[in-house]
Amino acid sequence: MKDEVGTSVSNDGSGAGQAQLRLATPAGRWVLTAAVLGSAVVSLDATVVNVALPTIGQDLDAGVAGLQWTVNGYALTLAALILLGGSLGDRFGRRRIFVLGVAWFGLASLLCGLAPNLETLVLARALQGVGGALLTPGSLAMISASFCREDRARAIGAWSGLGGVAAAVGPLIGGALLEQSWRWIFLINLPLTVFVIYLAVRHVPETLDADAPRRPDLLGSATGAIGLGGLTYALIAAPSGNQPVVWIAGLVGVLGFAFFILTERRSPHPLVPLDVFANRQFTAANLVTFALYSAISGVFFLLAIVLQVVVGLSPLQAGTAMLPVTLLMLTLSSRTGALAARIGPRRPMTFGPLIMAGGLLLMLRIQPEAGYFSNALPGILVFGTGLTLTVAPLTAAVLAAAEDRHAGVASGVNNAVARTAGLLSVAVLPLLMGLSGDDFARPGALADGFHIAVLCCAVLMALSALIAWFGVKDSSAEPVPVHTEPVYHCAVDQPPTAPEGIRSPAGS
Repeated sequence: MKDEVGTSVSNDGSGAGQAQLRLATPAGRWVLTAAVLGSAVVSLDATVVNVALPTIGQDLDAGVAGLQWTVNGYALTLAALILLGGSLGDRFGRRRIFVLGVAWFGLASLLCGLAPNLETLVLARALQGVGGALLTPGSLAMISASFCREDRARAIGAWSGLGGVAAAVGPLIGGALLEQSWRWIFLINLPLTVFVIYLAVRHVPETLDADAPRRPDLLGSATGAIGLGGLTYALIAAPSGNQPVVWIAGLVGVLGFAFFILTERRSPHPLVPLDVFANRQFTAANLVTFALYSAISGVFFLLAIVLQVVVGLSPLQAGTAMLPVTLLMLTLSSRTGALAARIGPRRPMTFGPLIMAGGLLLMLRIQPEAGYFSNALPGILVFGTGLTLTVAPLTAAVLAAAEDRHAGVASGVNNAVARTAGLLSVAVLPLLMGLSGDDFARPGALADGFHIAVLCCAVLMALSALIAWFGVKDSSAEPVPVHTEPVYHCAVDQPPTAPEGIRSPAGS
């Protein structure tokens, strides 16, 4: 039969049509456009906010803790709820949850842009994270569920590549908007989200999974969020000196994680089936992910601030400064993926982080009034080269280690691990740097603290290389069975993601 957009439809038994779109048709291109723009809104926001932090701090009189919460308010809800977002899409309809997430993200962006004070901005950022958790897994899942098997790989490849372009232009757009006001980096999301909603409602067919659990694992999501929230609050509040509050928050976080594990053990349909970690290769790959993305997130959080406050670049110049990393990713990632397919992921996952660590050590040359091209760019180029060598093999290792029935869960868990690593890194690094109050605005103090952070991140990179060398086997690079989809990775601002049939990559 035919649906309203002229695509052939088969019934999956769920009551929702399973569209078999072709990429070359107008209907297929509209679905791809909606999915790309939806994920691009999140990518733009992730890359732009870091560039805007010094300006936000000055305008809202925010100290180091305020800037941390501006980033982590969003990261906390996104990391805690992204698995639930994929599960809801599988159960209630991927397009429906995607549209809800886009609308939620747009309204939260409006609140961010109008925020009269820091407290309102942090709350609005947390609401943005909820929207991001709903739309992010749905973006890729709609493509996996809508396109026919012959065109699905090309469609997802286009989604990944165009998403990388969005990550590349994000800092440029953000830097230009900051010339007017930091509020525009959020308000620009409004017309984008309205357009994405129109495209999704008008052109994207609805799909869902007839075998998805009828009841999502809400208790698992709640306990996981409490665990992340408690630890994050304790780490950010530690420099304040209010030790009773810090210890109580830390205890709440530890208990939250303990109850999360207990809940997942007992749940008939857990967000995270713990048996996936029985595979030592999968566990090792996720330990590599945690160490690696802790360092990556810490670097990206601090470098945009340091380039403005310490080196003296404008917001636009700072936004442009990290462009070489994204260009390296876009240019060389497919080749490093092919290399890993030939020789296995172990060596790329070992030497890539070591190269990144070398790039971080070169960043020790960044001092007050140092030149960007002579002191910052060499380290950024070396760091980007190592990152490009690492990401695609890491994605392949994660998915190859999991059983076919857990491929979607494996990708979602790895995504959540990477985002959790970034959340905790942003919380703990300023504590290790000894920064508090308005130190972010003092070039000397910030430069000294940045050097400490760079050394910490370099150690994390070396640790991830060590885990990869001893924990990851090249057997994970065996040819992918013909019934599964190829593996893809995403842009630098996001952790690895890969499709699996018509299942949401972040679903359960």
